[in-house]
Amino acid sequence: MAETTSTLERGLSLTQASAINMIDMVGIGPFITLPLIVGAMRGPQCILAWVLGALLAFLDGSVWAELGAKWPMAGGSYVFLQKIYDNRFGKMMSFLLVWQTLIQAPLVVASAAIGFSKYLTYLVALTPIQQKIVSGALVILVTILLYRNIKSIGKISVLLSIITGGTFIWLIGSGFRHFNPQLAFSFSKDALDFTPLFFVGLGQASLKTVYSYLGYYNVCHLGGEIKNPEINIPRSIFLSVAGIAILYLGMQIMISGAMPWQQIASSNFIISTYFQQLYNPFIAKLATGLILIIASSSLFAVMLGYSRIPYAAAVDGNFFKIFAKVHPKKNFPNVSLLFMGGLGFIFSLLFKLTDVIIAILTMRIIVQFVGQSTGVLYWHWSKPKEERPYKMKLFPLPAIIGIIIWLFILFTSPWPFIAGAAGIILVGVLMYFFIIEPQKAKRLSAAESTT
Repeated sequence: MAETTSTLERGLSLTQASAINMIDMVGIGPFITLPLIVGAMRGPQCILAWVLGALLAFLDGSVWAELGAKWPMAGGSYVFLQKIYDNRFGKMMSFLLVWQTLIQAPLVVASAAIGFSKYLTYLVALTPIQQKIVSGALVILVTILLYRNIKSIGKISVLLSIITGGTFIWLIGSGFRHFNPQLAFSFSKDALDFTPLFFVGLGQASLKTVYSYLGYYNVCHLGGEIKNPEINIPRSIFLSVAGIAILYLGMQIMISGAMPWQQIASSNFIISTYFQQLYNPFIAKLATGLILIIASSSLFAVMLGYSRIPYAAAVDGNFFKIFAKVHPKKNFPNVSLLFMGGLGFIFSLLFKLTDVIIAILTMRIIVQFVGQSTGVLYWHWSKPKEERPYKMKLFPLPAIIGIIIWLFILFTSPWPFIAGAAGIILVGVLMYFFIIEPQKAKRLSAAESTT
């Protein structure tokens, strides 16, 4: 496989890499999913879903940390799947990753933009058409902001991460004065009865908490632009997961201690409602403004990371050559960025937020998350003596437990989305064997005939 980092600049420090991860992880996700999580678990026991999400992020983060430190190149999973399997199956899996990314990455962009426009309605009354205009305009604005050198982006990311962390600290700190333990820990008698219904609720709630944690691996997509990647990639993953987990758990506990779970589950603007109840409408509007900045920050980080995957595939000869183009002066994959922004703009006009959230996760579990974790086990077994700059602690437990949790979340998801994800994989497999491989064989044959 061709080296994909030669034209990219290693300009991101540990602080900047961690900041990009953290603003990607937060976004609008926890603020719009929190009521859904409480409703799925029907009470403050929903904290279990946040803990399960954090555990999965740490376990899966160990996989990403090991692979990212070994192969710090643009493209992340695209590179990893080829390297760890190192055969025809690995090439197919990497193609499936790019194939899915063309669909799910713009969906991630759309989810952030749609969530932004919905939360904006707390401040400004918007019709459904106006909400679509806002979400589309936000995608265009962020694309313009990303059209610059990676060092400038790193500085912007640090500023956005400070706003994100400061907002959470304000939210958590404000709750101490009004904290009611009887509300926060008012478990019903059957709250922890481990019945099939309990596990279905936990699975559906965990799907949404995992969505809120997604992004801890974004630094791997930018592997070709990280300074000292063998050290900084693992550190940035674990620092961002630990920091965000503390903020999410603190947020959930404080809000649960301020109002009944039924009120939380029925609120469309839970953070705004929380601040209004604690302070006044003006403070609630100020907090809403900060949430909108956080949502924009996440979109910024998402588009930055995902734009590197088609670029890596194109440089490697497995995707359209035009995606391999790099801006001549600013050294970033401008064509890939514009594609992600353009398709994300279209998706933001077409889809509903709740459907997008479920589709994003179910589509990625088999190929990317389970595929990588299984691949790490295979890589250790097939090449036990190969050098690993970072080796996951307690190997192989993190990968095995992670696979079990991923499959639990997948099979407790709505069946139409599981079927849709399976259909997309099947189409990708057929494309690979009947279109991509024959084309590669023809190119190889033509190259051999000219030598």
